[in-house]
Amino acid sequence: MGTIVERQRKNGGKAFMAKIVLKQKGEVIHRETQTFDRRPAAAAWIARREDELSKPGAIERAKVAENDPTLAAVIDRYTAESVTEINPSKASTLSIIKTYGIADKRCSHIAASDITEFIKSIPWTPQTRMNYVTHLSTIYSVARPMWGYPLDPIVIREAKTVLRRMGIISSSKDRDRRPTLNELDRLMNHFDERQTRSPWAAPMCRLIAFAIFSTRRQDEICRITWADLDEDNSRILVRDMKNPGQTVGNDVWCDLPAPALRIIQATPRTDERIFPYTAGAIGAAFTEACALLGITTEDMPDSERLHFHDLRHEGTSWLFETGYNIPHAAAVTGHRTWTSLKRYTQLRQRGDKFAGWKWLDAVTVV
Repeated sequence: MGTIVERQRKNGGKAFMAKIVLKQKGEVIHRETQTFDRRPAAAAWIARREDELSKPGAIERAKVAENDPTLAAVIDRYTAESVTEINPSKASTLSIIKTYGIADKRCSHIAASDITEFIKSIPWTPQTRMNYVTHLSTIYSVARPMWGYPLDPIVIREAKTVLRRMGIISSSKDRDRRPTLNELDRLMNHFDERQTRSPWAAPMCRLIAFAIFSTRRQDEICRITWADLDEDNSRILVRDMKNPGQTVGNDVWCDLPAPALRIIQATPRTDERIFPYTAGAIGAAFTEACALLGITTEDMPDSERLHFHDLRHEGTSWLFETGYNIPHAAAVTGHRTWTSLKRYTQLRQRGDKFAGWKWLDAVTVV
């Protein structure tokens, strides 16, 4: 008889792990688990699998499948047994991989050519395809040493080499786009007028200024709570900071430059979050404004377009231009190495670009 174990996810949701254990003369001869988001789905799976396993030869076939499962089954097991919660982007990518034919292949049957053909078939940019290879590599690095599944890490390395040399995958290109003061003034004027017409709209002037001077990403800005603010030491706790190794649970204290702290101090306490808005809405408003003002045009290459994330580049560069050294700048941005911090640094001048900037005073009025 199968059993269902209810588990609490770190994000507050529930997971239902369905377990089937078959014994013969007191010895366990077969064991299966599968995790579902809903209890009825888990119960239905148990009923179906118990019926399948009752048929002649089913246990023997299951043992073969157990030792040499499909790639989809390995992804499911990795997702179910990972102690660290998988970030949404990675979880989404792994789910999409399961919709392709390669996911139905047994581990021992997957060759480097299968991986290259799969990655080639993904209709996105080389940079996005690289994400798929990266997350698939994680599965390969775990499957054999953890569970003894015949997924050979050499196969994924060979495929990655071919894909890179053929230009099918590539690392993200470093951006050096920074907004000019003229562009920022136009954006601030636009959003100031919008705020007058629609007082309930997100205060984009304040959000843009805070993004620059705090160097925070838009999703981080939307997560900060008043409880995360250490006003006496001018710092904030950035929860689940993006990190290649571990994002969920990667909570980091980051220093707040004086202008960023002033912006927070001028922000009304209307919610437990300091900026109670969604990252998607902020990004959409910024992108629409850039298009409306002609800062970004349809025929413009992406390297010349202005994105909300470029404000983080602007703020990081501003830190160095105003005299911050590498450790002090990293204490603000949260970067762990100079290599990663350098990607966000595009120096243009010496001194404070925002000295006397009228919009800083405008967004810090209490």
